Amino acid sequence: MTTPAVAPWIAAQATQLLTQRGHAWLLAGPSGLGQYSLALALVRTWLCDQPSAQGACGVCGSCHAIDVRTSADLCVLMPETVMLALGWPLGEKAQADIDDKKRKPSKEIRVDAMRDAVEFSQRTSARGRGKAVLVFPAERMNNVTANALLKTLEEPPGDVKFVLASDAGHLLLPTIRSRCLGHALVWPDATRALIWLEAQGLGAAQARVMLRAAGGRPEDALLLGQSGRAQMWGDLPQAMARGEVSLFRDWTPAQMVDALHKLCHDVLAVKTGAQPRFFEATDLPKGGSFALLTAWSRALAATTRTVEHPFNGGLMLEALVSQAQTALNSKP
Repeated sequence: MTTPAVAPWIAAQATQLLTQRGHAWLLAGPSGLGQYSLALALVRTWLCDQPSAQGACGVCGSCHAIDVRTSADLCVLMPETVMLALGWPLGEKAQADIDDKKRKPSKEIRVDAMRDAVEFSQRTSARGRGKAVLVFPAERMNNVTANALLKTLEEPPGDVKFVLASDAGHLLLPTIRSRCLGHALVWPDATRALIWLEAQGLGAAQARVMLRAAGGRPEDALLLGQSGRAQMWGDLPQAMARGEVSLFRDWTPAQMVDALHKLCHDVLAVKTGAQPRFFEATDLPKGGSFALLTAWSRALAATTRTVEHPFNGGLMLEALVSQAQTALNSKP
């Protein structure tokens, strides 16, 4: 996956954070605000041969090594699924196990990868600019993995910096949070977000639909736009009221549950006299009892806890659409 151009609000936050001293940062906020982009901007500048107040130079050997994912002074800690999606190479053993089908890529940050990171932090810097460890999404550390990191955060080697980026900082161990300087990601205004989305290749109308679908979070909006779902987004509410399973044919269970959560939220919002957030009001079904819509919302919340490990994807799809159809067509 190609990393999108750094958005102006991310560059401004990086400039601000680079003026502050500290060996560990925790960047937190809802998904889609640019946690990974900001974390990468920080480590690029920390390791850059010719950094400026505005950030990394982008042309030196260190910047190039990070761009091609070969920097000897940067350790990236991510779930294997995320590393593969973002173009970071796996370790030789991990890649061999996956290639040999001994196991699937991990959706958590594995403890052996964390132990490798701790060992990395104790080495000498290859280029003499120090070292950096980037952890994303940090909430994917389980307690064993987080505790393996904790001692290094408490007593870091002199030339290593850590940046933890998270979509759910509240899920991190309090001991991890307390040893990092915290930064809450800034929400960009809609005008700047739309300009950036159009610069990434989305059409003006597509950008508006996807930014609304993402709840104002531009990086999530870009991913939605690149998935080609702008055309079907406005059709989704009525399709669910009709029970059309085929609309979700190419969606993952997590994407389905997220979209249905948004639909349920907006229908309930309109029922209580509020404005919808993710869909146009004219696209929403008019039916639905408050009691069944609320029960549907609770059912979706329960499904979220196991959505990464569905027992049967096809059955889950049919069950999710059936729940939506029942709630949306219930008598007010």
